[in-house]
Amino acid sequence: MTAPTAKVWYLTIDCNDPEGLAAFWGELLGVEIRGTMENFVFLSRPSEEAVALAFQKVPEEKVVKNRAHPDVHVEDLEAVTAWVLEHGGERVADQDIDGFVWRVMRDPEGNEFCVVPEQ
Repeated sequence: MTAPTAKVWYLTIDCNDPEGLAAFWGELLGVEIRGTMENFVFLSRPSEEAVALAFQKVPEEKVVKNRAHPDVHVEDLEAVTAWVLEHGGERVADQDIDGFVWRVMRDPEGNEFCVVPEQ
């Protein structure tokens, strides 16, 4: 049997403050909050084909590195890094593999994500 066609519709991030984290990510990505439901906050999509982020309130704190994370493409790596730091995020590490560079960051709740400059 052939697998049915599927696509990722939302990437949901567990967190303690879904409204606060949705505001951080919404501003970073230039999108608005689309809606809320129970313990969830959903961001709008930057385009019809794009994966959107959602935030789910959970009782536990983040303990270890994420097994999955968003990669965000940016024009100005340093400007985005400064913005993330000013808004409660953290710089983790710079990476360079054969000239392909990116920066690992954490959002205000410690969720890792990569910032990839135009190359």
